[in-house]
This record gives sequence, structure tokens and C-alpha cells, in this order.
Amino acid sequence: MVREQLEARGIRDPRVLAAARRIPRHRFVAPEWADRAYEDRPLSIGHGQTISQPYMVACMSEALELRGGEKVLEIGTGSGYQTAVLCELGARVFSIERIPALVRDASERLAGLEYVPTLREGDGSLGWPEEAPFDRILVTAGAPELPITLLRQLAEGGSMVIPVGSELEQDLTLVRREDGRVRKTRICSCVFVKLVGREGWE
Repeated sequence: MVREQLEARGIRDPRVLAAARRIPRHRFVAPEWADRAYEDRPLSIGHGQTISQPYMVACMSEALELRGGEKVLEIGTGSGYQTAVLCELGARVFSIERIPALVRDASERLAGLEYVPTLREGDGSLGWPEEAPFDRILVTAGAPELPITLLRQLAEGGSMVIPVGSELEQDLTLVRREDGRVRKTRICSCVFVKLVGREGWE
């Protein structure tokens, strides 16, 4: 997976590659999908949600430029796989998921692998105001536009990676907050499930 899907497609951050090698991706999918866990494709995790393809997880993680110790807000815990990658990269992770069953399953799965993020159920489009500001924000669902509330929770000098666009296709976007200004850079095209919430899709 790392050699053929990540390195071959341009992922260069050695810490991201090491995390992908270390984390047992098959532990984050249903048993019937375990033999397909390392394929270059998203997989259903139930409740209309997916675990993103390995390349997209690596691409988003690399774009955050984590060096360890950053306070990171993740929107959309899902299976917990991306959460595990962030923990492996040394981030202090606060992750929000709107579906109670996914919060429960991800919490048990991550604890079993000795990762200790802080998880909660809620509307991810509104962020986690009592824990703000965050050095990084990672949104794992597609938004119709950049949620202003999330932007306000991003620390000066921080960055956010978020898919923005229609329900069918989005632009993976890197948002930087520097000197009181917001700078946006398109990374690539992508397709994510919808960011459902007050500042997402209703």
C-alpha cells in the first residue's frame, strides 16, 4: 500500500509514510471488508459513511505539515483511521463525530491500539469552541463552503484542510491563517461524504 499507492503518487513526508506502515488499517473496517482494507479505494463503514482511501488520508495528513505537539481538531471521526494517523504523527487530537455509534466504535478501536484522542459526539461544522484555538483543523467531509465558525477557531499561523464544493465533487483546499489574512490553495479534486450540520449541508 505505502509503496504502490502513496510513494508512487507523490507522498514524501517520511513521518506520514511511517504512520501508514505502522497502523493496521484492517482494524478500522468491518470483518467482511478486512481483505480489501489496503486497496486504493474508500470503503463503507455503515451509517452512510466511509473510510477514505489510503492516498487521500496520506495527502491530507501531509498537507497539515505536522511535526508533533500540535493541537488538532478533526471533523468527522468516522472509523477512527485518520484519527489514528494524526495521533501517530504526535498531534493532540480533538475529534468530533455526529453519529453516536461511530463515536462508540472508534473510541473502543483507538483505545485498543493505545491511541488517546479526545472524542465527542456533535455537529462538527460548529467545531469545538471551548477547546479553540487549534493549530490545525482537518475536515473529512465535503462542505458547500468554508465554515466561518471553523475558520474562527483556527489559530494565527495555523492551517486547515477541507474539501469544499458540490455534493458530487469537491476541491481539497488548504486554508492558512497568516497575519490576519486567509489564504486558500487548491490541492486536488476529491469526493467525500457530505458535511452535515448547521454550517454544512442540512
